[in-house]
Amino acid sequence: MTAPPLLDIRNLTVEFATRRGTVQAVKAIDISVGKGETVAIVGESGSGKSVTSYAVVRILDRAGRVADGSISFSGIDLVGASEAQMRDIRGREISMIFQNPRAALNPIRKVGRQIEDVLLQHVQATRATAREKAIEALEKVRIARPQERYDAYPFELSGGMCQRVVIALALACQPQLLIADEPTTGLDVTTQKAVMDLIVELTRERGMSTILITHDLGLAAAYCDRVVVMEKGRVVETAGAAEIFRHPQHPYTRKLMKATPRVGMSLHDLLPEGAPASGTAAASAPARAPGAGPLLLVENLVKEYPRPAQGSFLARLAGKAEKPAEPFRAVDGIGFSVERGETLGLVGESGCGKSTTSMMLNRLLDPTSGRILFDGEDIGAIPARRFAASPFRRRIQMVFQDPTDSLNPRFTAERAILDPILRMGAIRGGAALRARCEELAQLVGLPVELLDRFPHQLSGGQKARVGIARAIALDPDLVILDEPTAALDVSVQAVVLNLLDDLKQRLGMSYIFVSHDLNVVRLLCDRVIVMRSGQIVEQGSAEEVLGAPKAPYTKELLTAIPHPPA
Repeated sequence: MTAPPLLDIRNLTVEFATRRGTVQAVKAIDISVGKGETVAIVGESGSGKSVTSYAVVRILDRAGRVADGSISFSGIDLVGASEAQMRDIRGREISMIFQNPRAALNPIRKVGRQIEDVLLQHVQATRATAREKAIEALEKVRIARPQERYDAYPFELSGGMCQRVVIALALACQPQLLIADEPTTGLDVTTQKAVMDLIVELTRERGMSTILITHDLGLAAAYCDRVVVMEKGRVVETAGAAEIFRHPQHPYTRKLMKATPRVGMSLHDLLPEGAPASGTAAASAPARAPGAGPLLLVENLVKEYPRPAQGSFLARLAGKAEKPAEPFRAVDGIGFSVERGETLGLVGESGCGKSTTSMMLNRLLDPTSGRILFDGEDIGAIPARRFAASPFRRRIQMVFQDPTDSLNPRFTAERAILDPILRMGAIRGGAALRARCEELAQLVGLPVELLDRFPHQLSGGQKARVGIARAIALDPDLVILDEPTAALDVSVQAVVLNLLDDLKQRLGMSYIFVSHDLNVVRLLCDRVIVMRSGQIVEQGSAEEVLGAPKAPYTKELLTAIPHPPA
């Protein structure tokens, strides 16, 4: 006789009340999770993955409600349960790891105290034992020096460390079911592997069941027993992980598989059959003045941050503090070049110095020492606070990681795109500005009718296109791309990557592509630099570095990449 599932969702329909009427976010779905089983729910933004998990733990916002169907957990009807029952179930029986670990933690409360709160709420500890058990929870998620970290605030910890604290919170009461909602988004590959290995190990030790919500098909293949594919609120396919990746049945599953970067693929391979990179006619490329030598040359670049003086506050007041500690070197004497029309990949783990380097190159941060030669001129000697007035400002632009946070919510798409032109461009007059904006929109494949919309009225992919259009508005020579596709679904990522490559070919720009996704770097970049602890450990052509790496650290990064079955 087959054992009943731990979680059984039947004919579940979730509705949201909006100004334009009722919208069904989840439509008559069936999902089950057995005891000790790990099930992935995959799909793009808006597919209903997270809404399904919120319905399970009953944390839908006021506009949402379960309109039909049932959710049974260990024989308990969760749809009909009272709020008092749900408060007891949440955390003790069903726990959740949320996508953004910093947002999930209280910024003004020590992390140890937050774990204590959960233990005390569910009577898993007393006031006398809560501290000891909280430190034990931190030890189990392998946080170094847990006694010290107990007294740390979230802002004092790295992203990976915050994610471990959130896992400790979720597992503190040893629940039966863990729901992990995009638990590795934004983490570098080695931290992602460490976090997922930790989740799997701890849940298996305790015989727990897990739901992994993700748009990373490689992650689902590597860590899950079964995969549920959702599209537009419906379950379109369910099968074992190995089977669904080797023999996908539904067209949408095949589309997701095709858009997932893998070894041996080209950028165009990621696109649906017959789809162009940008969907627009070719535009005339502006003439680029030829120059001698590389476009960008970095020599012995260093960035240091001071450390606080040692000793107590009273000792420092008395002038008895020890000498200040050696400054922290975030970037330690690196050097490289970017040729004209080249894409250079900058990769490494969080804290390796790649973002600090990109901020110095974009002149948002002053270097401690070293030279940044752009077209033969030392732009590193120009203070960051004065660089906006420099003629070089318009020639170096940046596309930021988060397409939502990088746009002013009060600006329409048109105003956002035109912002650098209004500040530094020569175009004047409403008609000329509108014509240039429409030209840029066509270049990046953004429908002209969306130019009058605000960021909250655009999808993630559309906002990414606005950010790219803004960056190329002044015809720059160099564009620094800081994780421009990290927050995008795989199919949207495929289109944006092809768009970036297409624009580079048409407009003759050079790129510095900062990323932790080595499969994406392999597809887009000509050369690659690998950074660790502020230093360059390896650099060369993308084929050499990512195909036959020499540095042990590069090999470690490549080994950590989760892969779907071939």
